[in-house]
Amino acid sequence: MEVKTQTFEVNIEADNNDTNKHTRDDKPRPYSCTVCHKQFTTKGNLMRHRALHARENWYSCTQCEKHLPTQDQLTQHMNIHTGKCKCTECGRCCVSRGELAVHRRSHTGEKPFECNVCHKRFTHSGSLVMHSRIHSGEKPFACTVCHKRFTQSTHLVRHRRIHSGDKPFKCRVCSKVFSEHGHLQAHMRVHTGEKPYKCSLCDKSFTQSSHLQTHKRRLHSNSRPHHCPHCGMQFKTNTELKHHLRVHTDAKPYSCRHCSDQFRWHHQLKTHLLKSHKRYLVHM
Repeated sequence: MEVKTQTFEVNIEADNNDTNKHTRDDKPRPYSCTVCHKQFTTKGNLMRHRALHARENWYSCTQCEKHLPTQDQLTQHMNIHTGKCKCTECGRCCVSRGELAVHRRSHTGEKPFECNVCHKRFTHSGSLVMHSRIHSGEKPFACTVCHKRFTQSTHLVRHRRIHSGDKPFKCRVCSKVFSEHGHLQAHMRVHTGEKPYKCSLCDKSFTQSSHLQTHKRRLHSNSRPHHCPHCGMQFKTNTELKHHLRVHTDAKPYSCRHCSDQFRWHHQLKTHLLKSHKRYLVHM
């Protein structure tokens, strides 16, 4: 069987203000960090990176609790406190003029980096490099445990937490821990009551984007893209289809912890508890 490979080019327009150090990612990276598994082209780059993991000789900021691995990084960090590189639009303070120049694109809408395949444009050269892997199929970052491959090193770092069980992000209110920062941010809305995702068709708001999308499909759309392979019934959401499939598979995922009875639906388990094990509910 002949396999055809697609070749493509990526145009990256020169920009002296961009702080991304690598505009290309096709160099061999034989040196790997044993802590986070990030890969580097030279041993020197690896050694400098490993200093990030050794906090013994880090430089402390006198204005906040942050610690930096080098004096140069501390000097740049201090720009945040002095306001030397401050955005005139939103007041955000950046660590360098280059970072400020990149940040300003969020206000101007400027996207100087264009993909030659689909012509999508990006504000960062690094974003274009990562996007180009959609077309090439390249996945240069491999998990050493299960050998799953990823297009970005950050995706690999998050994936490895599945194997290690590491949950480095902790809620300061209830101390619940999470494996990803985004999950912590979404969780914090439980405490703040913030609902930033508003439905454009009614007055409802939601804490998560996925909840808004589900709401729109259920209440404001007649589309039923999910089909049952057994009877052909159609459903608006994949969750509704999964629930329906229990009719055909006789799956009973809800088990009573007081006896051996199992139930297809959650409300059946609740009814069972009230009728057969009410004495346990009283003492809960």
